[in-house]
Amino acid sequence: MARAGLTTDRVVAAAADLADEVGFENVSLSALARRFGVKDASLYSHVKNLHDLRTRMAFLAGGEMIDRIAAAVAGRAGKDALAAFADAYREYALERPGRYAATQIRIDQSLVSESPAFRRTAEVTYGMLRAYGLDEPDLTDAVRLLRSTFHGYCALEATGGFGASRDVRTSWNRAVDALHVLLENWPREAKDA
Repeated sequence: MARAGLTTDRVVAAAADLADEVGFENVSLSALARRFGVKDASLYSHVKNLHDLRTRMAFLAGGEMIDRIAAAVAGRAGKDALAAFADAYREYALERPGRYAATQIRIDQSLVSESPAFRRTAEVTYGMLRAYGLDEPDLTDAVRLLRSTFHGYCALEATGGFGASRDVRTSWNRAVDALHVLLENWPREAKDA
């Protein structure tokens, strides 16, 4: 029997907290049930399975992350917006490692298209990049460049992968400066005549 007060939102939030503590890949329904003091079966009233739980964690974390990014970029444009976006992204990734890992999983595109958080992510990201005068397909290419750069940097930083004595934050700022220059000088894809 499920403990009173157990809801899907509480289960997902607790799973996200657990992910931040032990790592996203180490979250299991059994560990989560122990946290609530219930049998594993009690969780199936709230999530279908581990895949469903992880998908819900991804949506929760994606919403939290874009809320942080949107607040940071509000009222900014160009390099200021890019730096605010990048810093909010990095801070979330480092402060909430399990949640951040959840944002990196592959999710069924039909679910993504229905998610307000993922629509907002696209709006904020593409809005910031439009200030650089980018249109499709360049917008998609620029989004992929930023995501891979930010993710790669955060993943390396989180695991202590930067061994040189130079301050990691200084290198991050220089990377953002370089991305700004690149975005200002983006090689536009030729339009068909």
